[in-house]
Amino acid sequence: MKRAKTSLRDLLCDITPEERAEARLSFQISNRLDALMHEKGLSKKQLADAIGKRPNEVTRWLSGEHNFTISTLAMLSTFFGQPIISVG
Repeated sequence: MKRAKTSLRDLLCDITPEERAEARLSFQISNRLDALMHEKGLSKKQLADAIGKRPNEVTRWLSGEHNFTISTLAMLSTFFGQPIISVG
């Protein structure tokens, strides 16, 4: 088996602080959404059906790599009756 010549540390050095912050926020949002779904006992399909989206879109949201719009975050906050993110 070949070994990778680039270490994780080397890869992380190439990421700007802004990119790290963006990734951190994106995963925090997806983790929050996942937690709210579990609290309500909702599967991806059930959530998608309830808000008029396709299950594959919910899957993208939960991947941690989706770039949420303010509109989508507001819609999800309204649906769950709780904030998805808070700005302080």
